[in-house]
Amino acid sequence: PNKTSPGAYPKQLERTGTVWETGSLAVWFLSSYKLGFIVDQLQVDNLETYWQSDGSQPHLVNVQFRRKTTVKTLCIYASYKSDESYTPSKISASVGNNFQNLQEIRQLELVEPSG
Repeated sequence: PNKTSPGAYPKQLERTGTVWETGSLAVWFLSSYKLGFIVDQLQVDNLETYWQSDGSQPHLVNVQFRRKTTVKTLCIYASYKSDESYTPSKISASVGNNFQNLQEIRQLELVEPSG
């Protein structure tokens, strides 16, 4: 299997055939959002756009695939320099067949992330 560097830009990797972006095969839901900072901001190929939540924590992004889909890598761009107080300090990934049986598979603490 091909190994990729943790900071590699996903679109560049997709062009090499190393990864395949599957987000367009899913339905995305947000726990909350500020006007103008909606789910579409997460899916455009522009690092200047972002989702901004306006609700109580935890802030959730729920990605549901229409059929069983294997996801091997999850790429999230976070920039403390750009976002400061809005940058997440903890990210958790969970998987399951439906919202009621989600199992956390990974939790990551972020300290002033850049990339």
